[in-house]
Amino acid sequence: MVRRVLSLTSGRIAVVILLLIALLAVCGPWLAPQDPLATSDNTLASASGAHWLGTDYLGRDVFSRLLDGSRISVLGSLEVALTALVVGAAPGILSVYSGQVFEWLTLRLADTLVALPFMLFAIAVIALLGNGITQAMLVTGALVSPLFYRVARAATLAVARSPYVEAAIVSGASVGWVVRRHVWVKVLPPIAVALAQTIGVGFVIVSSLTFLGIGVQPPAPTWGGLLASDLGYLSHQPWAPVAPALLIMVTVWACNLLADAIRDVSGEAGRALVNRRKARARTGTSAPVSVGGSR
Repeated sequence: MVRRVLSLTSGRIAVVILLLIALLAVCGPWLAPQDPLATSDNTLASASGAHWLGTDYLGRDVFSRLLDGSRISVLGSLEVALTALVVGAAPGILSVYSGQVFEWLTLRLADTLVALPFMLFAIAVIALLGNGITQAMLVTGALVSPLFYRVARAATLAVARSPYVEAAIVSGASVGWVVRRHVWVKVLPPIAVALAQTIGVGFVIVSSLTFLGIGVQPPAPTWGGLLASDLGYLSHQPWAPVAPALLIMVTVWACNLLADAIRDVSGEAGRALVNRRKARARTGTSAPVSVGGSR
């Protein structure tokens, strides 16, 4: 699947952008030219050689805070996506094979989680457990998990009704063997699409919470926090919100682009793409080479 995704222009663009964002998350604090928490008297300064994106209302270097804040934004979105994947995918697969009671309970739980407003619920949990990005993302991931539950369940139902799966079960194969051998291969592509989309949703959630000052203790920098602080000084720096907003938009766009690329190369479309390339390769290699001119 990875090779198929990279064979598409959209897939390569998405992977390059996401790798750059991941590089910022890993190396951002070390790439920051100045201390992102250090204040100075040079407040609301314009962009210069010393401050590439200027300074904020406390005289802190905006470019350094943008680089340092990428780690929290990326880790928070990954926490949301991975929590939703673990909480939702496994029950979605098992609901097809674990009996009607487990199926009914998980379906009702998924319906309940869908009905809950995740932003208000996350704020309530933070109020109970304390202001921290980890607990906020774990709760938000659990609320987003019905997406993975429904995707995994739908894909498993499609495979479970296949003749070869029914034949394997009749032959005495265990549920675990059937899942590992037949189900997981079919479930993985739609789950990969949902995971890429959820990472983008995670960026929006992290940015929204930190924009409201929830989940991160100040003065720790985040993209949403930078956007919120810049909006208060638009009369002095009207260009200030562009950098954090652009980073958020490009990252979410790349996640959605990657999800589209995965969907395009998986299933019947992916097999058709491979068959077209094989046919093109055979045509190119088998084409006769003309040596002499025609008479």
